[in-house]
Amino acid sequence: MTCCPKSDPPAAPSATFSEVVADPSAAGDVVRFQGGPSFIGTDRPALKPDGEGPRRPVRLKPFGLERHAVTNARFARFVEATGFVTEAEQFGWSFVFQTFLDERLSAPAPIDTPWWRKIDGACWRRPEGFESTIAGRENHPAVHISWNDARAFAQWCGGRLPTEAEWEHAARGGAADRRFPWGDEEPDDQRTLCNIWQGRFPDLNTVADGYAGTAPVDSFAPSPDGLFNMVGNVWEWCQDPFRTRSLTRAGKDRDRQAAAEMERVMKGGSYLCHISYCYRYRIAARLGRHPNTSTGHVGFRVAYD
Repeated sequence: MTCCPKSDPPAAPSATFSEVVADPSAAGDVVRFQGGPSFIGTDRPALKPDGEGPRRPVRLKPFGLERHAVTNARFARFVEATGFVTEAEQFGWSFVFQTFLDERLSAPAPIDTPWWRKIDGACWRRPEGFESTIAGRENHPAVHISWNDARAFAQWCGGRLPTEAEWEHAARGGAADRRFPWGDEEPDDQRTLCNIWQGRFPDLNTVADGYAGTAPVDSFAPSPDGLFNMVGNVWEWCQDPFRTRSLTRAGKDRDRQAAAEMERVMKGGSYLCHISYCYRYRIAARLGRHPNTSTGHVGFRVAYD
């Protein structure tokens, strides 16, 4: 089961990545991590087909990761400075979760994820379509951001997207083996440790954590290293191509599909995740999507060498 629909938009010219001029002064607040031995994945996978395991050793160079996902206000500064046009804006539509739409609005839904709607005009500046705005959500994460969009922003501020290994190392707070940034305590409908779904997905959200959709990027307690919302809130893009490394027939088929579609790794889950449906708000959890994918729960944060 997946909480992120697959995009198959018509061909459209993307903004040229090389045209974005770097401005290192636009970098965000960064937490620095020392290099050295670490690991990626887990020996206790919950969703084996996603390629969560087994645990594998890696060696990391020193790197930095921003404390927060990139906000609407910051993305707006990027667009103002560069004239960048996101892929959702070029395509003219993006996916919006059904709860945030007028019930009278008629829009096609993906067959595999019928709670999403293909909405004309939906993009980072109009998250629910033409009549919506980001007013009052300046400190919320920018969404409807494709991998290509995120990569362009990262170049502008003198950074890059994190690798999956860096993202996991930062979320764990180093080489400690923990399921969530705060430890192994499972969030639920009473203990709101991050911004995920409470209730019965997809038709009942009790909003126990106070947020039906995105939350401000500095919501909830930070990790021990000072990183906010590494799980829940919005999916975050990583540099890596997606693959499961599975030797099963299904795994090999999934990897061939991912390679053909040039899928990239997403980490962290989102406000739509729930243990009964999309248990992907764990550090080892992962998802792969085409680099032009954009939805109302996909954002990113920036890493630095």
